[in-house]
Amino acid sequence: MSLVLVPMSGPDYDRRTAALRRRYAANLQQQRGMSGADAEAEAVRQMELVLPGGLDTEWAILRSAQVDGEKVGWVWATLPGAPGRPEMAWLHNIDVDPEHQSQGYGRAMILAVEEELRRLGVTRFGLNVFGGNTRAIALYESLGFTVMAQQMSKPLG
Repeated sequence: MSLVLVPMSGPDYDRRTAALRRRYAANLQQQRGMSGADAEAEAVRQMELVLPGGLDTEWAILRSAQVDGEKVGWVWATLPGAPGRPEMAWLHNIDVDPEHQSQGYGRAMILAVEEELRRLGVTRFGLNVFGGNTRAIALYESLGFTVMAQQMSKPLG
């Protein structure tokens, strides 16, 4: 496996961020109990805050992951100083396309973006993960990420 990260194209960005907004809104509904309309509005608001210039946002690292010239997923990170995370670089999203999952590409993508961040002089890298995403949590922990804070809730019926 020779995974490489390449700059994301406009059409790939449009397709992948639209899918991400839909998934994020669904997670907000499920995990935070938001209505569909409120979750969609919040997903749009947050993405516009962190990606105001879309693909050309200066602090964003948006990369397609390729193996032997075939796209297998994408990763989105921001540099320190971006809105909401001024103290460290932040992993906003990593997706391995369904047909390429369970082949080590997620791990390889994170390691590749970490290397890019190191070359840029970044010394700290953070992320957020929904509590029910046990597969991602296991991957992040195996890569050395540790819990900095934890939010909890329960429904009051």
